[in-house]
Amino acid sequence: MPTYLVTGGAGFIGSNIINELVRRGETVRVLDNLATGHIENLATVREKIQWHEADIRNLASIRPDFEGVDYVIHLAAIPSVPRSVEDPLTSNSVNIDGTLNVLLAARDAGAKRMVFSASSAAYGDHPALPRVETQEPRPLSPYALTKLTGEYYCRIFTHVYGLETVSLRYFNIFGPRQSPDSPYSGVLSLFISAYVSGQIPTILGDGEQSRDFTYVDNAVDATLRACTAPKASGQVINVGTGERHTLNETIQTLNRIFGRQVAPHYGAARAGDVQHSHADISLARKLLGYEPGVRFEEGLKKTVDWFRSSRSS
Repeated sequence: MPTYLVTGGAGFIGSNIINELVRRGETVRVLDNLATGHIENLATVREKIQWHEADIRNLASIRPDFEGVDYVIHLAAIPSVPRSVEDPLTSNSVNIDGTLNVLLAARDAGAKRMVFSASSAAYGDHPALPRVETQEPRPLSPYALTKLTGEYYCRIFTHVYGLETVSLRYFNIFGPRQSPDSPYSGVLSLFISAYVSGQIPTILGDGEQSRDFTYVDNAVDATLRACTAPKASGQVINVGTGERHTLNETIQTLNRIFGRQVAPHYGAARAGDVQHSHADISLARKLLGYEPGVRFEEGLKKTVDWFRSSRSS
């Protein structure tokens, strides 16, 4: 039975991946420094995983976790555009230096493959939609640049050292366990939290910016497929739904789900944010056999249910 190591496993996407790996009966190690993740996210599987609290910026401290590992899923990062704008030095240290450490540890331990959580932010405001992996990257923020640099490091480690790598450009992942408790949180978690709390959601900009919102179960499926897909090594692959929705449309969808009419507040657009994001998922279909199983509104309903239950518990 293979062994999986998930860095950033106490975070939003990581904990959902770990839940699925445990459900499948896999051997799972988890590495996280809890800077942005929460150990509570792993409460239901804590006794079924190997846990190590450590920082990927310290190579010596993480090397032992890679011994005997088959697949590394590298999610540990500071995953925020606005935070990277405010503190580019820390984003660079974690997202670039930390990723290099993970690659070195995986290479030296003889791991079969590393799957890297890249980002659709690499495309920036490229005028062509949908986004295709062959488009020229145009990063608009320090965060986007760090993720793009991580992709390049992955390709170099595949080409130079023979370590199989796959970079997945996630498109606006949302769902259960996405924290709304920070100004850096994802927009859907902030919107839903506002509805559940009886507050008015705030849109930064005119609301006509669009996103390919992707429910977390779809990202989990694509990520685990990427671990073993035979033709995926060395590739950069979009993970989205192939659809996009404006923030104004999203508010109307939430109005339907909550059964009330809410008019959002509007504020100034944020520096570094892209205007439109829309994935072409042809390559994911071809190389991973990926198909998004949860559509946008269904995912919103599932996320709303989770927020309601977590607030009442």
